[in-house]
Amino acid sequence: MAETTTITIRVPVAVKERLDRLAELTRRSRSFLSAEALEIYTRSELEIVEQISAGVEDMEAGRVVPHEEAMAELRERVARVAAKNARRSA
Repeated sequence: MAETTTITIRVPVAVKERLDRLAELTRRSRSFLSAEALEIYTRSELEIVEQISAGVEDMEAGRVVPHEEAMAELRERVARVAAKNARRSA
């Protein structure tokens, strides 16, 4: 089992009541459910923040595509897909 530690958090009463109910229905501990929720949340949020940071670094380094160029490429791709779908429908 992975090494663990203890943290204390404050949550609204309604959140604790829902957690208690979920623990009862799933026969899991509040601790297990809380740790699982924090794992999912922190993984997701960290990925988002890291991608934003990478984007900022790219922008600061000049690794960007001008807006009009990006939009032109997107319009071209949409037109190709629309044409392909039109041929399939015919």
